[in-house]
Amino acid sequence: MFANQDPDIVIVGAGAAGIGAARRLAGSGLSTLVLEALPRPGGRAWTRKGAGVPLDLGCGWLHSADRNPWTRIAEETGFTVDRHTPAWGTQFRDLGFSAVERESAGRAFAQWNERLAAMPSVRDCAADALEPAGGWTSYLQALSGFISGDELERVSAKDYAAYDTASTGCNWRVTGGYGTLVAASLPASVGLRLATPLEAVALDDRRLSLRTPAGTVRASAAIFTVSTSVLAGGTIVWPSALDPWRDAATRLPLGRNEKLFLKIVGKSPFSPESHVLGDPHDAATGSYYIRPFGWPVIECFLGGMGARAAAADGVDAAFARAIDQLAKLFGSAVRRSLRPLVASNWAGTASIGGAYSHALPGQADVRTVLARSHDERLFFAGEATHVTDFSTAHGAYESGVRAAQEAIAVLSQHRR
Repeated sequence: MFANQDPDIVIVGAGAAGIGAARRLAGSGLSTLVLEALPRPGGRAWTRKGAGVPLDLGCGWLHSADRNPWTRIAEETGFTVDRHTPAWGTQFRDLGFSAVERESAGRAFAQWNERLAAMPSVRDCAADALEPAGGWTSYLQALSGFISGDELERVSAKDYAAYDTASTGCNWRVTGGYGTLVAASLPASVGLRLATPLEAVALDDRRLSLRTPAGTVRASAAIFTVSTSVLAGGTIVWPSALDPWRDAATRLPLGRNEKLFLKIVGKSPFSPESHVLGDPHDAATGSYYIRPFGWPVIECFLGGMGARAAAADGVDAAFARAIDQLAKLFGSAVRRSLRPLVASNWAGTASIGGAYSHALPGQADVRTVLARSHDERLFFAGEATHVTDFSTAHGAYESGVRAAQEAIAVLSQHRR
């Protein structure tokens, strides 16, 4: 049972958004309890040890790092921030993707972006800017999978452009793991209950009732940082008053993205801090970051079609396909050097249900609907509520701070 049955405010979810809210509430004078369904904090920021090194199964890069609040938090708390330029966009020794092809593919991507910016907003569908005759449609669909977790036919052009315009293009890393940083940033003064999923929410006079397997907690207000998949789904019983928020969540679905890590054993041709795209003509291809920080691992990033195939076929098949792609590029002898190590399963994690949100065509403005508070008691945060930095841990963090500030303003006024 709960030691404190009646905190001022409950935060549902201990991911980047929940931790952002908790950090803002710390010192506010409001008693705060965080409920987390998983047996660990961090949410979609999760660092696991593998091959003796920290591996990020969720967010791994400080995107827009020069303005990312997690950069400041990392530096203030003693985490090392690596500022080297990523190897993305390169192809080790031109294997399977020559310099001429990369230039052509890059030009196709740039031209697609230009057409997207000039495109009428009637349909607001990113696929409308494709030019199939150019021969790089599969490549662009693969990029869409990495960026949005879905095919271009299901992505709002306006939403994509909002992120692209706001991004600074500066991408750094936390050597100890982004997930480690996020999890370690929860204030000690805030109560935390892990492995405590929310089952139901009820509105009763001026108090909220939040039912969990450990009992029911009552509070003056709550900040919900659950994913759009959970908000729209059936694992939590929501009051009917929240139907507009749940409808908004269906318009901002979570895309599919997964990570696989392979361990490198013995001698191999894999060079530190290098990268290859498995097959630029395959929309389901993996993107392979080789030996990050010189570590003996390869990170395979799957998006959209590739991530859905991994979920449908199983993790063993996903590892086999990744090894096949690498063997095709580096030679069959590398099979002896590669061992499956660890894999994510974001789509199969009931309290998350996918990777990060993208707006469906015509639905970009729904992000502001999802961010609205209800009845001065329910507040919403999470990457999906951020209008420009959705799909990122820093967007989630900023949304948590925003929701906490809204809650503080309301509860402080009620106490006068």
